[in-house]
Order: sequence, then C-alpha cells, then structure tokens
Amino acid sequence: MGSIRRNITSGGELIRLDWLENKKKSRGIVVLCDVSGSMEKYSRIFLHFLYSMVQKSERVETFVFGTRLTRLTSLLHRKNPDQVIQYLSSITVDWSGGTRIGDSIKDFNYCWARRVRCQGSIVMIISDGWDRGNLDLLEKEIHRLSRTSHRLIWLNPLAGSRDYQPVVKGIQTIMPHVDDFYPLANLNNLESLAKIFVSLQ
Repeated sequence: MGSIRRNITSGGELIRLDWLENKKKSRGIVVLCDVSGSMEKYSRIFLHFLYSMVQKSERVETFVFGTRLTRLTSLLHRKNPDQVIQYLSSITVDWSGGTRIGDSIKDFNYCWARRVRCQGSIVMIISDGWDRGNLDLLEKEIHRLSRTSHRLIWLNPLAGSRDYQPVVKGIQTIMPHVDDFYPLANLNNLESLAKIFVSLQ
C-alpha cells in the first residue's frame, strides 16, 4: 500500500486518467464504493481515485455505501478527498460501520439508475463482499443491475493476495452476475484498470 500512498498528491490526482477524457461516444461510468468497517483501510485511497475520476470527466457518477447509499458526485466536484472523508465521517453512520450491499444496490436501482442514466453505462462496484444483509435480496438486485449496465465490474481489494479465495457468501452470490472481477489494492491494479477501460469505451 505504500506505493499508492506516495502517489496520492495534495491535489488528489492518484494516477493519470487519460482514459476518462470526454469523448462523443464514450460510455458513462457509475462507481459504487463500499466504505464500511472492513474497507476502512482502503477508503481514503478509493476516495482519491473517485475524486480523480469525477474531476476528469462529466460522465462519471460516484456513490458510497455501508448500510445505505450516498451520492458523492456533486460533493467531489466541490471538495478535495480529505474534506470529503471528514464530511462523510461526521454526517453518516455508514462510515467504517456495517455493510448491506443488497439494500444499497436496491436503493441505486430504484432511486438513481434512471436519474444518472445507468442504462448502457459501465458500472464498477468496489467492495470486499462482506455483507450483513439479506443474500436473496443481494442476488435479486445485483442481477437487476447487471441487466441494466453495459458491463458490471467488481473490484476487490483482497483479491490481489496469493491466498485469496472467494469464499465469502456475498462474493459467491455476486460472482455469477458480474462480467469482470479484478483486484484493486495498489497503483499497478489501477493502471491495469485504466487499460481495461480503454478497451471498453
């Protein structure tokens, strides 16, 4: 994690995100990022990543979730990542708390998908898959989201370790419905992700 921390500058630019340049026919991107307790040590890094994405393109929508969903896009346009972290931790019980992935995805599907034009967009979910909610609900809503999006990508900060196995029930529920499953724990992972997005745009 040291290499990625060294690449977080005061301006919040994590890596060059040339793949997010606004183009006439580029697809929209929607990011749902887990900020629950099990993701606490990664949350600051991912918020810097989301900040860079929002600053680079108008076609990026960002959300965070724990037990409920919060839209971050407009906030990331106005504040730097450290201010966003301070703000979120002061107003929400979700920060470093529990996780209800199914409920949060349901909230997105019913309240936000049309508003942010999710149809045909690339959707990324950043989470370790630890879910305390209803797994039947999770399967139903992840399936609905996969049908709505052009491509559904799951990014897991734990997946890069050599001994990682997708044994968590939340991950097992999600895996059949995602198009791609990638690790996201360091700068190399982010750079690889950028190349993948170039091919999908």
